[in-house]
Amino acid sequence: MPSPTVSLQTATTIPPALKRPAGSRSSWSFLIDITVFLFVMAAIYGLYAVGHTWLGPVPAQVEISQSPRALPLYALYSLVRLGLAYLLSLAFALAYGYAAARSKAAETVLVPLLDILQSIPVLSFLPGVMLAMVALFPNSQLGIELGSIVLIFTGQVWNIAFSFYSSLKSIPRELREAAIIYRFGRWQRFVELDLPYSTIGLVWNSMMSVAGGWFFLMACEMFVLGKRDFRLPGLGSYLQTAASNGDTRAILWGLAAMVAVIVILDQLIWRPVIVWADKFKFEQVETAKATTHNLLDFLGRASFVILIFRVAVRPVMDWITVSLAAGAARAAATFSAPKRKTTRRSLLITLAAVIFVGLGFAVYHAAGELSDLHRADYFTLLRSAGLTFLRVNGALLIGAIWTVPVGVAIGFSPRLVRIAQPLVQLAASIPATALFPIILLFLIRLPAGFEIAAMLLMLLGTQWYILFNVIAGAMAIPTDLKEASKIFRFGSWDRWRRLILPGIFPYLITGMVTASGGAWNASIIAEYFHFQGGIVSTTGLGSAISGASDAGRFDLLLASTLIMATIVVLINRLVWRRLYRLAATRFKLET
Repeated sequence: MPSPTVSLQTATTIPPALKRPAGSRSSWSFLIDITVFLFVMAAIYGLYAVGHTWLGPVPAQVEISQSPRALPLYALYSLVRLGLAYLLSLAFALAYGYAAARSKAAETVLVPLLDILQSIPVLSFLPGVMLAMVALFPNSQLGIELGSIVLIFTGQVWNIAFSFYSSLKSIPRELREAAIIYRFGRWQRFVELDLPYSTIGLVWNSMMSVAGGWFFLMACEMFVLGKRDFRLPGLGSYLQTAASNGDTRAILWGLAAMVAVIVILDQLIWRPVIVWADKFKFEQVETAKATTHNLLDFLGRASFVILIFRVAVRPVMDWITVSLAAGAARAAATFSAPKRKTTRRSLLITLAAVIFVGLGFAVYHAAGELSDLHRADYFTLLRSAGLTFLRVNGALLIGAIWTVPVGVAIGFSPRLVRIAQPLVQLAASIPATALFPIILLFLIRLPAGFEIAAMLLMLLGTQWYILFNVIAGAMAIPTDLKEASKIFRFGSWDRWRRLILPGIFPYLITGMVTASGGAWNASIIAEYFHFQGGIVSTTGLGSAISGASDAGRFDLLLASTLIMATIVVLINRLVWRRLYRLAATRFKLET
């Protein structure tokens, strides 16, 4: 007879460890609590420091410390300016792009106006913006801070607006028809169709905009306007001061601080947002497993930005949707078409009258400013414009040659996206203006060394716009089309000709347009640079604009800006507009 010991031992065996239930606190919970507490304390101190500085009086002379100990506070100041400028850019871009895409009458005015605005360099906005803000807040630092934020806004907003406009124009017909069948109102269509379809392009162009903000940070935190020297404590002014003094050690410290901030932003914001945005990809088949993100998994997918969206933004959007739907139902019962048309016509006439009066006022004063210039000045500016035109298009061509294949390779490979995206974001965010002094040290002694350096700086300010848009376009190509190309055994040439180039074409055009504007903007720094206590420059329109800003020559600044805007608008009219129309018709993703 068998011994009962076996059954007794089995009965007293310790059960296996249970799997940790969802939502339970891990061994890392204490460390996470401490981290969150320190983050909250740092945020409170940051708000206090920013508020104390912004609301304080205007100091007679701002000294930019070159000590590495000042870098954390300077990084906070710059990050706040960039963040506020980006939020302003996003709101403006959504409103502007929607108005341009949804109204034919508005499109004929808003798109050319967008061409003009994105071609105007940051320094050309400088006199009007700073004088207006200082006049609004004459006794407070807030005026200069707001002026700097608006200047950063002018360097960020245009590519987001172009991206949103292009996405709205390329929404497939079947999706638009579905919105009509389900009787979506304007707000519901905007929230449920327009924004989701545009999300991938908006995310990647937002990353590019923030990178562009870092690029122009040096020009927006430390600048000269006539006899006044405006300086704001921040990473941009720290790097600008170090570059002017030729202090390589301070430049490296500033770059290290900037890289650290960019890496933190990438891990806490952009990487999780890219993973989240992938669900808005337009698909007709089931896709492979979504891209993962280690930090996102560690935090339980509780990305800071996504949590804010779900907790604060999404409920408000849902409430507005329900309210507008109820209001539309009530308005439909008492709808009066003639009265509505009359009201709209009156509003349009009033708006047109105000615009024409404002234009007349601006033209009158501009003519007064330009009357002091001579014919020789205009010939010099036109020659400078031709040289800058050659540099801009050379940088655009070189940038497109390498960014298109690299962007497609990154966008087609989820594994490569995880590896390359933070590197690309880091490379795009490091301002070439901060590296420019080091580049000049090696090239300035060569024949035509500054010309080579100027082209290199333009390329660094141009190529990322193309690369980010190509990556977004490659990621947005539906999986079923990729699988169809494999089923039909497309060769490399046929795959590029029939799938890749048509798929990325709308995004590529958006990238080329914004890159062209970025190159014209970069010319103001590439052609005229403060270096080792002096100025190195080459002939060009950007050099003319920077020199006029330094000298307080508003007549020359206005003439240079008008010439630059005219050239860019003509190029957009003759080239980019036709390609946009082609992207919205022949290369539209429809069944």
